[in-house]
Amino acid sequence: MSTEGAKDETIRLDQFLKLANVVSTGGQAKMLIRGEEVLVNGDIETRRGRKLRDGDTVTVNGEDYVIEADSE
Repeated sequence: MSTEGAKDETIRLDQFLKLANVVSTGGQAKMLIRGEEVLVNGDIETRRGRKLRDGDTVTVNGEDYVIEADSE
C-alpha cells in the first residue's frame, strides 16, 4: 500500500494561534482556549493540542481563519 501524496499535515491549535499572530505566547493561547473563546468549525474547543487540518476554520473574537496546507 503506497502512501505517496497522502500527507496528513496538521498543526496544533495553540501553535496556530501564535503563527496567526492572534496571541504572542503559548500562555496567552492557553488562556484564550481555556476561556472557551476559540471555535473550531463552529464548536467551542478547549484542547490546546487539537490538531487542525486543511479546511478547518478557527474563529477567535469574531474573526475566521481557514487552515490551508502548504502545497509544495
